[in-house]
Amino acid sequence: MEDFQLFEDYISRYFIIKNSPNTSDTNYFIIQDYDADKFTYLINDMEEVGYTPFIEDYKDNYRINITKKKEIKKSNHHINILLFIITVATTIYAGYLFGGSIWDGIAFSIAILAIVGTHETAHYLAAKKHDVESTLPYFIPAPTLIGTFGAVINVKSHIPTKNALFDLGVSGPLAGIIVTIPVLFIGIHYSTIAPINTGSVVLTPPLIMSIISYLVAPSVPNGYMLQMNPVAFAGWVGVVITMLNLMPVAFLDGGHISRSLLNERIHKIVSFIGIVITMALGWIPMAILMAVIMIMTKRHPGALDNVSRISKNRKILSLGLIIVFILCLAPLPLNGI
Repeated sequence: MEDFQLFEDYISRYFIIKNSPNTSDTNYFIIQDYDADKFTYLINDMEEVGYTPFIEDYKDNYRINITKKKEIKKSNHHINILLFIITVATTIYAGYLFGGSIWDGIAFSIAILAIVGTHETAHYLAAKKHDVESTLPYFIPAPTLIGTFGAVINVKSHIPTKNALFDLGVSGPLAGIIVTIPVLFIGIHYSTIAPINTGSVVLTPPLIMSIISYLVAPSVPNGYMLQMNPVAFAGWVGVVITMLNLMPVAFLDGGHISRSLLNERIHKIVSFIGIVITMALGWIPMAILMAVIMIMTKRHPGALDNVSRISKNRKILSLGLIIVFILCLAPLPLNGI
C-alpha cells in the first residue's frame, strides 16, 4: 500500500495498532484504544502531509481509514452575487404570474428568498462554527412556478465530529421553518375566500398550515376555499422545503442528522424509508432523485470521528425535529403545482 509506513508512523504516535493489513488495496488500521483529543491531533498531523483519517467502531476495537485530503479551491463570490440577482428577477416574475401584479411578485420574492436564504446561511454559519470549509449560498434560478430550485452551499472539507454533522444538518431546516412560520401568518391572514371552480388546485394543507389557518384565516363556507396570496404560497413552499430536507435520506439535511445519530447500516434502512414516504406523499420526481443520489453515493461516510457520541441536548433536539417533520408533511396538491 502506498505510504503504508507513513500512515503507520503517524497513527502509532497516538494509538496502539493491533492489526494493519499491509496490502496493495487496503488502507485501514485496527487500533484497540480511542481518545477524541488524540484523534484530533492525528487529523491535524496527517492533513499536513495530504491525508485525512476516519475512525469508526470495528467489532470490539476501532478502525482508522485513510483517504487523500480534499483539495480546497478558492470560491468565486461573483458567481454567488450574479446567481442571487438572477434569482431575484425570476422569483419576482414567478410571483407576478401567481398574483397578477408587480407588487405580488416583489412580495413573493422577498418571502421565498428570505426562507431559502436563511436556510442556507444557517448551514454556512454552522460550517464556520465547526471550522468546516464551505462556500457562501448559491441561489439557483429556474423557469419553474416559484422561479428557483432553491439554494445550496458546497461543503469543501470533511466534517470532524458527529456533533458537527448534526449541526450542519439541523441548522438549515430549523432556521428555515423559523422564518416560514411568520411568513405563513402574514400570508394566510391576507389571503382571500374564493369559490371552488373546476380545475382549481386542491391543496391538502400540512398540519402547521392548518393550525395557523385556524388562528388567523377567515371562515371558509362550503363550496369555497382559501385562495392563497403570493406570500402564503411562499410559506407553503417553505414548509415543503423543510419537509423534503428533513427526509432522512443520503446527503440531505435529514440524512446528515440521521447519520450522526445512527450507524451506517441503519442509516441506509432509514434512507429507504424516507424515499418511500416521499413517494407516498406524491413527490415522485423528488423520490426518484433521492434514490439516484443514494445509489450513486453508495454510503454516507459520516464524520471523521464516528466513534464520538452526540451530545444530550442534540438528542433532545432531534426529538423536536420529528415533531417539526410531522407538522410539515405536505402531500402534492391534487392537480399539481
